[in-house]
Amino acid sequence: MFVVSKLVWVFGQPLSLAFFLVFFALVAGLLRWRMLSVLSATGSALILFVTLYTTTGNLLMQDLEQRFAKPADPDSLQCMIVLGGAFENEVNTARHGIEFNAGADRFVEALRLAQKFPQSRILISGGDGSLSGIYEGDAAAAERFFPLFGVGKDRLIEERRSRTTFENAVNTKEFLASQGLVHCLLITSGFHMPRSVGIFRKLEIDVVPWPTDYRTDGEVKLGFDFTQPNLNAQNMATAIREWYGLIGYYLAGRTSELYPR
Repeated sequence: MFVVSKLVWVFGQPLSLAFFLVFFALVAGLLRWRMLSVLSATGSALILFVTLYTTTGNLLMQDLEQRFAKPADPDSLQCMIVLGGAFENEVNTARHGIEFNAGADRFVEALRLAQKFPQSRILISGGDGSLSGIYEGDAAAAERFFPLFGVGKDRLIEERRSRTTFENAVNTKEFLASQGLVHCLLITSGFHMPRSVGIFRKLEIDVVPWPTDYRTDGEVKLGFDFTQPNLNAQNMATAIREWYGLIGYYLAGRTSELYPR
């Protein structure tokens, strides 16, 4: 399942689909299948235009982010679960540093809460999600990160085996049971929260959704946008990938419903 999900994304992301359609158009042209060549080229151009020059990806991202609202800070906090996906694991493995990617807010928010609630425990769930399996995961990098800001290692619970969101939840359930922790905050990116909550609900793990790392302002409308094609493409890819996950996990029976709210 893990390898299949990686391959689906390699070949199924928008820019890959556009490339394959161009390739099919060239092959069809060489074989003088004119209609197939035209349709393939048109499909590729359409995918590229929608991905690069419209707000479609941002709109999809915004809808994912708005499924769960972040509550006000609680009066007390026993524990929080931080899902991995925020560190540049290849770079950190080679350089032994603390380099973040766009999901850094997951750990910034966890640090804020850890400092506000000094008795709380922090469960970091994240191993190496690459196909090679040769890199350190978020849990390993977090062990270096939190102590730099006064959060002792004794407060950390490190789950280093998980490679996917489903494994995050399965392995986290074991750690929570062994530590006697319940009703923890679940900290992850807003766009990732629907799938994460669906899995945790399916496994009957009681969590409070705590979204962070927002990529949209909440006011996106469908239309053209020629000002930021790179960002449009990035948000489209992230949103499509999340929907692949939502559909795949639902069909596999790993989530409580197709689109949790």
